[in-house]
Amino acid sequence: MTPRGRSRGRGRSRGRRRVSGRLQRIESGAAFVILDEGDEDVYVRARDLGTAVDGDRVTVRIDDRGRRGPRGTISEVLERARSHLVGVFRDARGQGWLEVTQPKLGIDLFIPARHRGEAEPGDIVVVEVTDWGEEGPGPAGRVERVLGPSGDPGVAVLAIQVGYGIGDAFPKAVEEAARGLAARGIQPADLEGREDCRADRVITIDPVDARDHDDAISIERLAAGGARVGIHIADVSHYVREGDGLDAEARERGTSVYLVDRVLPMLPHALSSDLCSLVPGEDRLTLAAFLTVDRGGGLRGTRFARAIIRSAHRLSYEEAQQAMDGETTPATEGDPGLRDDLRALFEVSRTLRKRRRARGSLDFDLPESRVVLDEEGAPVDVRRRERFDSHRLIEDLMIAANETVANWAIEQGVPVLFRIHEEPNPEKLEMLRLLAGEFGLSFPQRNPRPHDFQRLLDAVKGRVEEPVISVQVLRSLAKARYETRNEGHFGLASPAYLHFTSPIRRYPDLVVHRQLARWLAEPASVRRMSRKWLSETARQASAREENAARAERDSVELKKVEFMERHVGDHFAGAISATARFGFFVRLDAYDIEGLVHVSRLAGDYYVHDRTKHALRGRRTRRSYRLGDPVEVQVVRVDREARRVDFDLV
Repeated sequence: MTPRGRSRGRGRSRGRRRVSGRLQRIESGAAFVILDEGDEDVYVRARDLGTAVDGDRVTVRIDDRGRRGPRGTISEVLERARSHLVGVFRDARGQGWLEVTQPKLGIDLFIPARHRGEAEPGDIVVVEVTDWGEEGPGPAGRVERVLGPSGDPGVAVLAIQVGYGIGDAFPKAVEEAARGLAARGIQPADLEGREDCRADRVITIDPVDARDHDDAISIERLAAGGARVGIHIADVSHYVREGDGLDAEARERGTSVYLVDRVLPMLPHALSSDLCSLVPGEDRLTLAAFLTVDRGGGLRGTRFARAIIRSAHRLSYEEAQQAMDGETTPATEGDPGLRDDLRALFEVSRTLRKRRRARGSLDFDLPESRVVLDEEGAPVDVRRRERFDSHRLIEDLMIAANETVANWAIEQGVPVLFRIHEEPNPEKLEMLRLLAGEFGLSFPQRNPRPHDFQRLLDAVKGRVEEPVISVQVLRSLAKARYETRNEGHFGLASPAYLHFTSPIRRYPDLVVHRQLARWLAEPASVRRMSRKWLSETARQASAREENAARAERDSVELKKVEFMERHVGDHFAGAISATARFGFFVRLDAYDIEGLVHVSRLAGDYYVHDRTKHALRGRRTRRSYRLGDPVEVQVVRVDREARRVDFDLV
């Protein structure tokens, strides 16, 4: 299989073939067309895009093929990805225009005076596009809705939500259906054929502010020294039936979206945080995977069941860690056996992780940020999220469950959505190899395996270059996606993987649940699923996931920039995290925040970018600024709309 973005041949194309696909814009302003038929991506220069923008379905004429792959020109826009855009309304001498911010398309829209509505300069507005440039000199539109002033903290996040096309309110019929199910609750008929696990000590471990609890765990110690771990996942498929209104809405949304100040669930709250959520002290329906594991983490047996549980404890990660560390908590005080169960579960998870690492699975430990907001939605702090053993416990067990269900699907020939992660792009790997060499580290030149990446990550653990190398490793890897065929998961070094453990918030998990439930009831019925529908669902789920991830990142970056507005003039220590011809980026030590030191602010010399060495070097002084170098900076400028923080060296 040819890697994405690589060429199968060289030389001029004979027939200037036309193909169709989805346009994906990159930072330079150019774009790639991701083809419908899964062939190589086609590169399109910014000047050859015509009126096409990010996300549009287009026809592209392939002009030539080179070492880097095919290059083409957009010949037709088949389908617009969006009809509305969000941005800041500007006005100059009576001429209005939209500075598009959500999504960032690299365009401005002309707004005729008669179509500006009640918009005032500086307002964030929603604009309906009336002309993409086919009929006039450039795109134009009319103001449909004024969200509010751009300086309002809540308005800025709302703009991200609307701009990415993420729905808030559910259709009335969908809400009513969810409320009806919640009001009905669990009836005796729902328990038929279910294994009763209500007497087991079943617990959930989630973030302290979680409202939806997909998964719960339990453990039974075995005489031979191993254990049987119960992994209970909310049985959403019992309530959301294929083809009904709830299902159609969930499929359209694809995933829950977690913006910095709000959650936009895939399912109405009556299901996501009530009837389907595995809250303590309430009967809940689950699909369970029981894994029999020996002392060394070897899987000795697997069993699936439709079950009913009653969660004994809802623990935060912090509470679970305190209990594992031997501290007395309200939960352990009332239930002394809880601590032993947690420690036994962690021991199982540790042996599972050890085996996973031995086969080459990557274990990233990148810093994550949590933006603390006040009651008005303004950022008051940016804190690094701590990663506890309790996080690893849940992560290890969920990975084991996902792999177990994937292996079941393959063994039984069950059509499902797999979670695949392809091998890395060779060009990005070369960049990683060169970067590693700059720090005196080795990395294979050809066909690296997952354990090579992990060896590199382990080598920089605790060193100043750790965040730089970790980010570059992440960038060199392909993006995971959903697919109907199993191609393995490179990052986990797993022959087969899928998503099973979060059906409240991910539609692919719900699809897998339905197939497992059908197989438990009538094995032959699982093969009736439409392969065409499954393939379309895989593409849509992957697109929805990417859209949600971008919106989530954008909302966090927005609040980080807002936070830095109060620090203009302040000094911070940091390290150079990236270099470019126009300057270098610095990541602060105190906060997971990046800013730019522009090359124009490097006085006393003319600096040239050395891409190979990832450095800026002065021609006269030979002074250099290299990736990973520690620096001290001052915050000199913050641009909220551009999501940009500018630094000066101190």
